[in-house]
Amino acid sequence: MLPTFAAWPIGYAAEHLAGEPRLSKETRMSTPETSTLTPGTTESPTFKRKLFVGLQHVLPQHLLTSVVHAVTRSRTPAVKNALIGSFMRGFKPDMSDAVEPDPFAYPTFNEFFIRALRADARPVAHDPSRLVSPVDGTISQIGRIEGDQIFQAKGRYYSLDALLASPPEWNARFNGGAFATLYLAPYNYHRIHMPLTGTLKAAWYVPGKLFSVNATTAAAVDSLFARNERVVCVFENGPLTFVVVLVGALFVGSMATVWHGNITPRRPRLPIVLPVDQVPARRRLEQGEEMGRFNMGSTVILVLPPGTTSWHPELRAGVPIRMGEPLAQISV
Repeated sequence: MLPTFAAWPIGYAAEHLAGEPRLSKETRMSTPETSTLTPGTTESPTFKRKLFVGLQHVLPQHLLTSVVHAVTRSRTPAVKNALIGSFMRGFKPDMSDAVEPDPFAYPTFNEFFIRALRADARPVAHDPSRLVSPVDGTISQIGRIEGDQIFQAKGRYYSLDALLASPPEWNARFNGGAFATLYLAPYNYHRIHMPLTGTLKAAWYVPGKLFSVNATTAAAVDSLFARNERVVCVFENGPLTFVVVLVGALFVGSMATVWHGNITPRRPRLPIVLPVDQVPARRRLEQGEEMGRFNMGSTVILVLPPGTTSWHPELRAGVPIRMGEPLAQISV
């Protein structure tokens, strides 16, 4: 039992080591960036961040993630209650919007983590001219794709081709387009919804690493989102084609869609085209309907073709968003 419990403190410490404070949307938009060094201390935050990133290069990412995957599904009351209690104390998630607001009522930690929200908790306007956030989270980056280059962090870009890892005909549709990278912290709601009404046209799994996807790692690891394990889903809505990419991360041992169930973890970790015919859910989903979930925190990347997307000007890196809030005006 000790190795199982050892994995949770690693993840917990890792998030806190390089974590960021929970701020309101208004605070994030009005507060200038300042040093993260606590007044009166001499410990360098840069050293902590370097240590955090360095450890990720040497840790057995997939092995640790498999351990976390197992323990978070334990139905033993003492185990799951200890995990939930530790998580509640450390991350203080808002349970007031949950269908079941009592965290200890869930049979496993994972079911607590992917808890459903009340039907009225995230209203969606269902406006075909508006792209809405598919998740609760924080904007990591948002903007235009420069040729085939997507901005990751200061001084770092990655290619659209590397992110999608798809046949060239898909990539060509999005060169010079628009993107939004949305980070889900551990305390966020972890189901993923449709940013627009769309019909699933293609989907595939891309194996990769499992680096953390928080701001510290994004600033330090080249091509982070194109190196991590991910699931790519392509949708069509009339003449508009758009992509939703689910990016795995350290301790994110399972990504799922409503069409394919749990896609990860999988053995062997090889690229695979996922079926889009004869799937258990409707291929066409309305804006705001659930399309997938992370079984731990991670990142969603939206990709849209050129000339279609006008991001709302107040949105920028560091701004928190909620599922259903408008991100952009869409024109086709």
